[in-house]
Amino acid sequence: MYSLPHFKANNQKAVIEFMHAHPFITLCGCDAYNNPVATHVPVLFEERDEKLYLQAHTMRNQKHTKAFEQNKNVLAMFSGAHTYVSASWYSDPHIGSTWNYQAVHAQGILNFKDKIFLHNLLTKLTEKFENNPHSPSLVQKLPEDYVSNMMKAIIGFEIEITSIEHVFKISQNRDEKSYENIIEHLTNGDANARQVAETMRQNQLNVFNKQ
Repeated sequence: MYSLPHFKANNQKAVIEFMHAHPFITLCGCDAYNNPVATHVPVLFEERDEKLYLQAHTMRNQKHTKAFEQNKNVLAMFSGAHTYVSASWYSDPHIGSTWNYQAVHAQGILNFKDKIFLHNLLTKLTEKFENNPHSPSLVQKLPEDYVSNMMKAIIGFEIEITSIEHVFKISQNRDEKSYENIIEHLTNGDANARQVAETMRQNQLNVFNKQ
């Protein structure tokens, strides 16, 4: 991961909050022959004994699922909004343009779990993302036969996180005038650009208090 001191969060809490805000991850690993695999899953978080765990499920009999069975070492990647930043917006435009983005890489050990875990996971997933206790799509409101048949095709797992790295690259290395110009231009851009602009705006005081 690209890593420089000025592209870091002020504290680990901000990194964890970012992970919670972007729970749809890219999960990467390798099979027994070091062939790379990846898949995309929403995750839940659990803290136990001062350790962080990610919980999710995947389809059985898939290339990536078989690889995770062979090699439990995985990398979970959390990504946020990202956008191109033109050097023409800098006080000195005669340098390279760049890309602003935020990402977290969490390494860990994956372990597949039993049916009880899977059912509890599905229940918690729908409760969280439906965000409506009256939704007819909550697991506990679905026909038991349907849920039972669905569960035969998927398997739940938990990842014990062993290390976390991050890069929050939002123009912290630019002077304040350039920083403000970048925000102004991004505010007029697409949804990704506007989100990066808002993140920069929220972080501006922190950035220039450091200087």
